[in-house]
Amino acid sequence: MTALRLDMIKTIQTDRLEIAYHEYGPQDRSAVVLLHGFPYDPSSYAEVASILAAKGMRCIVPYLRGFGPTRFLNSDTMRSGQQAAIAADLLAFMDALNIEQATLAGYDWGGRAACIVAALWPERVLGLVSCGQGYNIQDIQNAVIPVTPEEETRYWYIYYFNTMRGKQALINNRAELCHYIWKLWSPSWNFNGDSFTAASTSFENPDFADVVAHSYRHRLGECAGDPSYDEIEARLALQPKITVSTIVLQGRDDAVDPPDVNDSAEKHFTNAFERKIVEGVGHNLPQENPLEFADAVLRLACSE
Repeated sequence: MTALRLDMIKTIQTDRLEIAYHEYGPQDRSAVVLLHGFPYDPSSYAEVASILAAKGMRCIVPYLRGFGPTRFLNSDTMRSGQQAAIAADLLAFMDALNIEQATLAGYDWGGRAACIVAALWPERVLGLVSCGQGYNIQDIQNAVIPVTPEEETRYWYIYYFNTMRGKQALINNRAELCHYIWKLWSPSWNFNGDSFTAASTSFENPDFADVVAHSYRHRLGECAGDPSYDEIEARLALQPKITVSTIVLQGRDDAVDPPDVNDSAEKHFTNAFERKIVEGVGHNLPQENPLEFADAVLRLACSE
């Protein structure tokens, strides 16, 4: 795997954050923003970015709030991990870099940010690659409705992080906990120690535990969000359609978000839509099968 060199990290300021990011490829070409999830970091995209840059694409891979060198500018800012905050960060990041339009591609938290920007600000999005659920916008107002016992069991970590004990684990045992989640969510991925070590340094961010705990509490309606994002959350409560061309990739072996036989997400997409189940892959799809992920981005880019 190609390592992401620390000396290649750039930073840029938005209204709330100093966002750290990696950049590959020519700056005068169409941009693709690659967005990682929890508990991962931009190293998930090392090979994907190399492939896309070799094809002449400008690849930008930011660290989400609470991860790696990304920092809040003000100590008084709420350490929110809610979906609206992650999406607003992405939009502000694009503005700071003067990126008028980009292809967005992500999984887990990053896929959620990409879906939200595509749904609410489609004029900024050339195409969308979304992993896992595909339509990754949380329906928080209905979060109290239970799902099947089997599905509830897969969400043990959400309930864990809603407790003080889980929050303390994010503080004291974050590396061990995240390593276990990697193995659990991608049971067929034989990642090596170097791969995890490369990502785990990003979990040492001083805001990691607060942002992660808030994210999982907020999505169940167990705590208030940052009032600054109330308008965005109100729009997301309507479960808006996504009107940009989309490719959804799902890992056959994804143990936290396994693909359904029938695609229940397609109804949320109104433009060109493709769903593909990738064999032998779990939750961290871009790192487990970078060729498949890069191909999806390239196919969207060629259709623009």
